[in-house]
Amino acid sequence: MKLWSQYFIPTLKESPADAEIASHKLLIRAGLVRKLGGGLYTYLPLGHRVMQKLTQICREEMERGGAIELLMPLVHPAENWQQGPRWAAAREIMFRADSAGDGKRAPREPEFVLGPTHEEVITPLVRAEITSYRDLPKNFFQIGTKFRNEIRPRFGLMRAREFVMMDAYSFDQNDDGAIKSYFAMKAAYEAFFRRVGVTAIAVEADTGVMGGSFSHEFMVPAEIGDDDVIYNEESGYAANREKATSALVPADLKDAPPDGAVEKFATPGVVTIAALEAAPFGVPADQQFKTLVYLGDGKPFIVILRGCDELEEAKLGALGFGVFRPATPEEIEPVLGARPGSLGAVKGTMRNPGALAGVFADQAIRLIGNGVTGANEDGFHLRRVNVVRDLAITRFGDFRRVRPGEPDPKSGAPLKVRRGIEVGHIFKLGTKYSEVFGAAYMDDQKQNHPMVMGCYGIGISRTLQAVIEQGHDQDGIVWPWAVAPYQVLVCVLDPQLPEAMTLARALAEAAEAAGADVLVDDRAERPGVKFKDADLVGFPLRLTIGGKGLKEGIIELKWRGQKDVAKVPVAEAPARVAAAVREAQAKA
Repeated sequence: MKLWSQYFIPTLKESPADAEIASHKLLIRAGLVRKLGGGLYTYLPLGHRVMQKLTQICREEMERGGAIELLMPLVHPAENWQQGPRWAAAREIMFRADSAGDGKRAPREPEFVLGPTHEEVITPLVRAEITSYRDLPKNFFQIGTKFRNEIRPRFGLMRAREFVMMDAYSFDQNDDGAIKSYFAMKAAYEAFFRRVGVTAIAVEADTGVMGGSFSHEFMVPAEIGDDDVIYNEESGYAANREKATSALVPADLKDAPPDGAVEKFATPGVVTIAALEAAPFGVPADQQFKTLVYLGDGKPFIVILRGCDELEEAKLGALGFGVFRPATPEEIEPVLGARPGSLGAVKGTMRNPGALAGVFADQAIRLIGNGVTGANEDGFHLRRVNVVRDLAITRFGDFRRVRPGEPDPKSGAPLKVRRGIEVGHIFKLGTKYSEVFGAAYMDDQKQNHPMVMGCYGIGISRTLQAVIEQGHDQDGIVWPWAVAPYQVLVCVLDPQLPEAMTLARALAEAAEAAGADVLVDDRAERPGVKFKDADLVGFPLRLTIGGKGLKEGIIELKWRGQKDVAKVPVAEAPARVAAAVREAQAKA
């Protein structure tokens, strides 16, 4: 039992000016965190208690799933990352950790970095300590601080520079074992999010810079989410926008035959899809080939889409380039012979096709069959361009952004979209890291094999805010029982009365004996202030003791998420409170 008057809960009536979303505003107003700088927050006592509860629940479910806890350094030798497979891409979001001493100029390359994740640390550790198949499988996890150099930190803990994460790493003998470890972790995640009281949907996701063969994100549905979830309830299909596919192109689609000879025509000043749609040309966007040029590991490549489609840039990761970016007009012209707006991939029209790393076409261009594209000559386009006959395609793939209403790949029913907050991610990494770092084991035939890895992350601090974003009303936070900083608030309206404080202690002891964390509001404040603070902070169960109620022989019992107030006889109050706590504990 804690007394509010001796604790520290600095609630605010107004939201800070830089808080844009409800959960960020409530984090500040309810006295959970305070901002130090952009993307940097201090956890005040209530916020720290919630973090401790989230951490413990996560620890319990990870251990139940077979993972073993350890703790690795936050500061990493840069050479570990330079040896690894993702340094070129990951370094852009990493902090260096060099000397801040006066007069010491930072070297060109960092000596130490702050870790956003720990693949580059755990894999060399396992290489040195595990060499036999008898010691596999193993899954190690930790819960600690991570760092990401967010260019534009926002939304409080949602996109912070420093955050708390659970990260785990599994090591198996083969693919079958790795898949078993992967789904054990998926089950642990599902149990964790269920226990902390949030709805989290597992969706297919892009592997991104982490690499690997497949992954799932855990998304908490919320209007302010940082990603879109494409889904269909009936079929159970769900994927984030970066990974989502549809059945827009029928599996049995036959390629269209040529519709006559290719013809060049003048399009002066036309450099956009919309301009070619307009009079006098009138070419619909879904009959135009959109030609995009990127640089992958320093070499140009082309992506072709329908004019009506948008590129989902994350899908270009499937092409195998370590780093890629859009090419500049100055980089495009020597290869294709024209500037953006008149580009195409028709055979024989490109100035230097040998410079290309490939021409990659989205499957949906097959729906065009014969269409219009740039002539690689400024101010000219080509019509009657046939996909099979005329375009110099290296291979087809899925590169477009899926839109709501397109057919679900499982059932054909229309796909829907909703926003979500990513709170967890699991990856089947394969041997990407074990091969680079030499993490191998010897089998019973004395043969060496690279370990098959998986990695898993839960954003603990992100989950804290996601709980609030999913559970709040106009008055404040509505905490799930399991993670509330204090589950029971004993609100004493007349703390100067000895009998009121005596009863408050008795009720607090009964609630604690039943398993609740209890805070007693003994402040010399008006009842309205106390009730507003109680709702703002969001204590699940409020017990109110007042002088008037004591004369009538009753206390009030109210659940945060309900409007009804129960009047309980004082003589029955300890037993009723204990029963209410036990019931809430059982449901949590």
